[in-house]
Amino acid sequence: MSVQDFENFVVVVTGASTGLGRAIAIETARRGAADVIVNFARSAEEAETTASLVRAEGARAHLIQGDVSRDEDCRAIAAAAASLGRIDALFNNAGVTKFAQNHADLEAVSAEDFLNLYSVNVVGAFQMVRAARSLLEAAPQPGAVVNTSSIAGVVGIGSSVPYAASKGALNTLTLSLARALAPRIRVNAVCPGFIDTPWFGKGMTEERVDRLREGSAAATPLKVASSAEDIAATAAFLASRQSRHVTGETLLVDAGSHLGFATLSMR
Repeated sequence: MSVQDFENFVVVVTGASTGLGRAIAIETARRGAADVIVNFARSAEEAETTASLVRAEGARAHLIQGDVSRDEDCRAIAAAAASLGRIDALFNNAGVTKFAQNHADLEAVSAEDFLNLYSVNVVGAFQMVRAARSLLEAAPQPGAVVNTSSIAGVVGIGSSVPYAASKGALNTLTLSLARALAPRIRVNAVCPGFIDTPWFGKGMTEERVDRLREGSAAATPLKVASSAEDIAATAAFLASRQSRHVTGETLLVDAGSHLGFATLSMR
């Protein structure tokens, strides 16, 4: 029997068309959510697939396109829940990166790369919380925000320096908002390591992705490569009634990678 700790919840998931966002949307529906708002930036077809999978779990799915770097889009995403009266859980999952995996090559990234990544990964999360604040406060229990961060923001590894820096900033944002918005809103972050999704393969050959997957599993104490579903379950926990006394937490969900992060290589 599945846990029903999202019973009758209204859930918003940004960046939900594929990967971790899709897995979170499905996981919350499986746990009893009544309505899941599926945000996507580009692919309506992929978002509709997510919506179909959410509906198959018994929840109503609502599609809304929007780029979280745009404040007006964030307000439109939040407004999609206005007729439902509240938002019980907001998952700030939308994110972008720049692939420049040799961090010593400082010419591989630009100021524009930093600004582009921060506009989605940090400013977008802030704008979504701001847009959703009154609806989160309308929830019968403290509304929950879960930011998708990364091990990159904790130990400075990952696809590029701007990406790691943006996730470090997102972790600080999580702490600031958890303090500022209590007691009516809880704010936490989940920090995955490698996730076996197509997102991690962008800019790489299939052979290189295979090596990355195998190397990531070998480098973790638990000897596994995490799936989107593995991380979604933890993200859902942070938004559920079970974590009602948790706020301001940045939870590493990386199969123990941080215990020996120097061995992690994107090469």
